[in-house]
Amino acid sequence: MSSIEHKYIAVAYELYASDEEGRHLVEKAPSEKPFNFISGFGLTLEDFEKEVAALESEQEFDFTLAPSQAYGEYFEDRVISLGREEFEVNGRFDHEHIKKGTVIPLQNEEGQRFMGVVLEINEKDVVIDLNHPLAGKSLNFKGKVVESRPAQEHEITQVIQQLSGGCGGCGGCGGDGCDGSGCGGDDCGGCGGNGCDGDNCESGCGGCGCGGQQ
Repeated sequence: MSSIEHKYIAVAYELYASDEEGRHLVEKAPSEKPFNFISGFGLTLEDFEKEVAALESEQEFDFTLAPSQAYGEYFEDRVISLGREEFEVNGRFDHEHIKKGTVIPLQNEEGQRFMGVVLEINEKDVVIDLNHPLAGKSLNFKGKVVESRPAQEHEITQVIQQLSGGCGGCGGCGGDGCDGSGCGGDDCGGCGGNGCDGDNCESGCGGCGCGGQQ
């Protein structure tokens, strides 16, 4: 067992993103349905975890992460154009899944997998943004710790199994099972993550979505 202290942490919060265009609510996790995770596994943004892991149950928080602490700056060269033929199924363009605003899974020649947002579809190309949906934005987390305690052995084991591919679920938005609709669940499970579009999803930020790693 690792010498790192693993804690079970559940938080209720509202997340606001700010950039040159202003400030807006990205997502929220209410007290009755908080976001929870086990610390020490890199499942969340490092600075998000540092902030909430230092708090006790019922303590409130209000902190802001700069883009460099969250999803980095926005890079124009990460907006690419791919031929429409790349998205054909049986010789026909896949209108069902390839739509403006949709988050889609992609894979390069080296086999690396990543997500992109469809910005535009024209007669020849599909324009895709490979930046994280929250790239270039400062993230303000406001809320409270619902529960914070040492993680139990079975909880730690479960996380290890998930990270090693032993669980069929995606373990939070941005995992391998995400399909652009929040892992198929009723809520996003991590808005702004690889599978989300940043439109006020509920429950999960700080995990494999907004607070999680891309």
